[in-house]
Amino acid sequence: MAMAMKRTTVFADEDDLAIIKAAAARRGVAEAELLRDAVHLVAMAHRTWSEPFFSRTYASDEESPRVGVDEAMDAAWSEKADDYERTKRPAS
Repeated sequence: MAMAMKRTTVFADEDDLAIIKAAAARRGVAEAELLRDAVHLVAMAHRTWSEPFFSRTYASDEESPRVGVDEAMDAAWSEKADDYERTKRPAS
């Protein structure tokens, strides 16, 4: 389900806008799509969570470090990155 978008005004460096314009032309997409992607990446990078990632799923009853958390996090992030990349490539 797509989220509703809201119009906003952003001031950007002229050189940055030229780079975005060229990149959009190379990819065959609108400049606005690249800007929306950039805004989304910044929003996700600065998002705060109410509890630690995987805290309930992989918490150990022991006082030792949680087992398998690093591997599970790597797998989850890889899956999310793959999903994101699939949305950015034209279907072959």
